[in-house]
Amino acid sequence: MLLSKGFEVELYTGSPQGDVVGFSSLIVSQLPGFVREPDNRNVEYTTPPLIRYEHLLKALVEPRQRLRKFLHTQGDYTLLPGSTMALGGSDYFERSDPQNPYHSYIEQTYGTKVVTTSIHINVGGIEDIETLMRAIRVVRMEASLYLALSASSPFLQEQATGFHSSRWQMFPKTPVDVPLFSSHEHYITWTEEQLRLGTMQNVRHLWSAVRPNGDRRPYDLNRLELRITDLVADSIGLLAITALLEMRLWMVLQQPDLDPLGGKFTPRELVTIADENETACAHHSLEAEVIHWQTGDKIKAQDWIKDLYAQCQPIACDRGVNCFLSPVLAILTNGNEAQQWLRQYQQGKTTRQIMTEAITKWTTQDQELAQVLL
Repeated sequence: MLLSKGFEVELYTGSPQGDVVGFSSLIVSQLPGFVREPDNRNVEYTTPPLIRYEHLLKALVEPRQRLRKFLHTQGDYTLLPGSTMALGGSDYFERSDPQNPYHSYIEQTYGTKVVTTSIHINVGGIEDIETLMRAIRVVRMEASLYLALSASSPFLQEQATGFHSSRWQMFPKTPVDVPLFSSHEHYITWTEEQLRLGTMQNVRHLWSAVRPNGDRRPYDLNRLELRITDLVADSIGLLAITALLEMRLWMVLQQPDLDPLGGKFTPRELVTIADENETACAHHSLEAEVIHWQTGDKIKAQDWIKDLYAQCQPIACDRGVNCFLSPVLAILTNGNEAQQWLRQYQQGKTTRQIMTEAITKWTTQDQELAQVLL
């Protein structure tokens, strides 16, 4: 038995040399399955909710191959890895829909801090609403670990920023203070209050590491949405991160007492721990020192992930998906994309050389997968 999973994938379009070039308006008007973002240099596609990982892999790769083919009709353009505009362009906003009032609000309020790319991982199939809210609490306390695995934005404006995830460091988490929701009713009451206060413009305007999701938020919920992960170009790596999340959710389902609110910290202390861990992992990703919400002990993010992996592996084996989980170990061994790129940077490569090679590598990886899957 497995839960349903789907991705919201945000992408940059641009040149094979790494310069971001906007095509969102054109793509959305001519290519089914893509939606615009407020900035024209971003475009997004969503995979349907799927149970099996091999089906999810195909749903990840196929739209990107269609998009690359379309971009080639416009000139020598392709898709860019990474979650920030590594080589420039973050000093101005390029509207995709100048007449959209919500986009105007986004531009005026946040500027290019929101012109990033990421993967949102949605997991559904937890039918009991309070169990779903408990799962969201657990994932909120561990969201920083998924950021640590996925970090891919160490550069901005051709410079190393000092952060492995420059995206999450600068992204305007909104509202600023999001509690650990103790129940579905707490989430409803809180959301209605934010809408009254104007700290949220609509029900989607909750930009936190993880949030409840559903067709009629905050009332009808059917899935958990993890929003903290940077764009993971390696599809096999992304499936591994997703498998770790799903197996952790199975642990939540199997252990009714697994709940941050039943531990040693107050709700306010838990929020502080989660926020501080996110900041630490945005800075140092797998090397970050974080606070374990169950014990209060300090631990390296990669060591905590190893512990989680060891607990999750038997569940993955029972469900026949250990082959999709096991590449987590490769990320821990080789480093995430940000760490790999920073090693090259420290060895003397320029940011443009690094990004150009990364574009070629991603294009090749997707081509090889497409030959097998499509």
